[in-house]
Amino acid sequence: MGRFFEGLKDLAYIDYAALKIKTKPVVLQKASRDYSHRSSTELPKGYIELLKQKRYSQSTQKTYTAYFKDFVHYFSERDLNEVSGDEINAYLLALINKWDITTSEQNQRINSIKFYYEKVLRKARQVYEIERPRKEKILPDILSKEEVGAILKATENMKHKTLLSAIYSCGLRRSELVNLKVKDVDSKRMMIKISGAKGKKDRYVQLSEGLLKLLRQYYREYKPGFWLFEGQKGGPYSPENISILLKTAAQKAGITKRVHPHMLRHSFATHQLEQGVDIRFIQAWLGHDSLKTTQRYTHVTEHNFKNFKNPLDELL
Repeated sequence: MGRFFEGLKDLAYIDYAALKIKTKPVVLQKASRDYSHRSSTELPKGYIELLKQKRYSQSTQKTYTAYFKDFVHYFSERDLNEVSGDEINAYLLALINKWDITTSEQNQRINSIKFYYEKVLRKARQVYEIERPRKEKILPDILSKEEVGAILKATENMKHKTLLSAIYSCGLRRSELVNLKVKDVDSKRMMIKISGAKGKKDRYVQLSEGLLKLLRQYYREYKPGFWLFEGQKGGPYSPENISILLKTAAQKAGITKRVHPHMLRHSFATHQLEQGVDIRFIQAWLGHDSLKTTQRYTHVTEHNFKNFKNPLDELL
């Protein structure tokens, strides 16, 4: 810069002081979506009632009603009975272009719409065939055994430690954990019954010696009544609180990666595979209908990499 200035000083004066000013980088923030209309948007008669009659889970009811309220709001000036399949596709395309919604969200929004036309109004299914996105092949995020151990050691509260241990030891979904009842624990057969899980199916999972020891200690301290893990005000434990306590424990353990409850379930399946457990047993424990769903864990096991020598190692 100095030589450049010296070479041109007789021809022109160049003030480059502004170049020395350090400016903060401009961070483009993604606009947040406005859902304020949901509180004032009414659903068509029979929508919520049929969701309950068909015994959809609370989570599914919450998702369907929220997404269908968005649909109703979008077509607020129209009679929903007159909305065509092409218009529905255009609505979904607008969401993709504007908000880059995930394939999972797109499918859930489609299902919420199809539920209204096909279940509530009992319209013919083929009339509302909506283009489905190609399913993304995403590998599950997992924790190592050491990381799971560090999280449990960092969890000092006995209820919290037992709760997280149960999710990992039994490969449970968060909803399955909070719906466990005291009577579901069978210490004589060393099994735990999971009732009304995804797809309204019951199954049994293994009760480990370590988890049984924790449960007995937890029971003596907290004396739960009906629900195995009760909230402070009674009733089942809050699913949202599970996420919070897990993230807190992970931070205490020095784990910087994003951690969520389902990672414990993923980690259980992966660690079982690494121990040589037959994948069909893992399928049954997780409650998967298809073996293909369970097989995705074979792509994240350490054995896939440890059993093969990398050619680079011979060259260095």
